[in-house]
Amino acid sequence: MSFAVSVIIPTLNEAESISAFLQALQPLREAGWELILADGGSRDDTVSLAEPRVDKVIVSAPGRAAQMNNGAESASGEVLLFLHADTQLPQDALAQMAAFAVSNADWGRFDVALSGRRLVFRVVETLINLRSRITSIATGDQAIFIRHSVFRQLGGYARIPLMEDVEICKRLRRLSRPCCISAKVMTSSRRWEKHGVWKTILLMWRLRFEFWLGVAPEKLFRRYYGRPGNV
Repeated sequence: MSFAVSVIIPTLNEAESISAFLQALQPLREAGWELILADGGSRDDTVSLAEPRVDKVIVSAPGRAAQMNNGAESASGEVLLFLHADTQLPQDALAQMAAFAVSNADWGRFDVALSGRRLVFRVVETLINLRSRITSIATGDQAIFIRHSVFRQLGGYARIPLMEDVEICKRLRRLSRPCCISAKVMTSSRRWEKHGVWKTILLMWRLRFEFWLGVAPEKLFRRYYGRPGNV
């Protein structure tokens, strides 16, 4: 059976860490995975540093949803895996995706671990993973993966500046329950550490609740980032 995964990586000014991040993905590339960098107009050396380590570079309008959609348009893999540039896949990612390929699920995500060493981060990541299993909703930090044909059927990510991951999961779970992989991706806890763990948790809960109430994603983006958002 032919099988391929396209990894779509949205970036914006990631020059400081992009080389090491992509180097860790080279064994997957050698195994036949396609790496696509979808850059949102970086003003640093992100693109030039990434070019030797990816199969394609797509220059996109800024905004994670737009970047991921544009990256997906050029992807050739049967499965699209959307990976943030501050998130590391588990060592058995190749086997995990092969198992997903023969499952009945249309999509899925990994459990997540936060990079911070404090005990509170173990509590937070446990709650994130539990909530995701109960609700069938994942965040971008969990490396969401979707069958290419299903992604096209849904029309990709909604062009909204925030909550694009939650929104597409709501549509996906109408098709099938997610394939929940217990192997963990490791994602950076830098935002939690910078702004405070509990303050960040409360803000995220508030944003999710307001999104559920129908508050415009543009307003939520301004509250989260403190600036207008791109789609």
